[in-house]
Amino acid sequence: MAKTVQYAFYFDSSKCTGCKTCQVACKETYKLGVNNLYRRVFEYQGGTWEKNEAGSYVPNGVFGYKVSMACNHCDAPACLGNCPTGAISKDEETGVVKIDQETCIGCKTCITACPYGVPTFVEETGLVNKCDMCAAEIAAGGKPICVTACPMRALDWGEKDELIAKYGEGNVEIEPLPKNSTGANFIVNPHPNAQKSGEGTGSVVNLDEEL
Repeated sequence: MAKTVQYAFYFDSSKCTGCKTCQVACKETYKLGVNNLYRRVFEYQGGTWEKNEAGSYVPNGVFGYKVSMACNHCDAPACLGNCPTGAISKDEETGVVKIDQETCIGCKTCITACPYGVPTFVEETGLVNKCDMCAAEIAAGGKPICVTACPMRALDWGEKDELIAKYGEGNVEIEPLPKNSTGANFIVNPHPNAQKSGEGTGSVVNLDEEL
């Protein structure tokens, strides 16, 4: 009988420079269309620059950090629970959540249901798809493309229990991510400037085409 595990992604926000190599590597590998991404790098910033008495602009609570996120392959995926055709499943041996392209009808219900906005509608096929943790790479004994591509080693991947033993439990509830209502298998080492989900004073400053 195959060993049952839960694979997860790890992300160290304090190491991420926002180069988006992970995002580009994924997009190129899977030949994704202009409006499709399986991994996104959010740039979250806040604070203001104010003019002092000397006429110089000085920072007032200025901060910024990045969050690189793909599908979190949740314990209780909202996409799976709301798919009307049963196209979405969670692998019993790996915990990876996949969308069956033969069963998907492109209704976009999963896109609306996912609190992380992960599934993406593919215009060319009229269907929805998303990150499957590079299932083929994993089956061949490798790691997801985004992890191997990251030049700062801000990303890692593996069995969730082993990642926690190595890095700690982290905290996935940081802006601009939502409250963890689905059991996200995503371990985040927050940036020192990170703000708590729902309590942030900043905003996502990416250009529209970057997301």
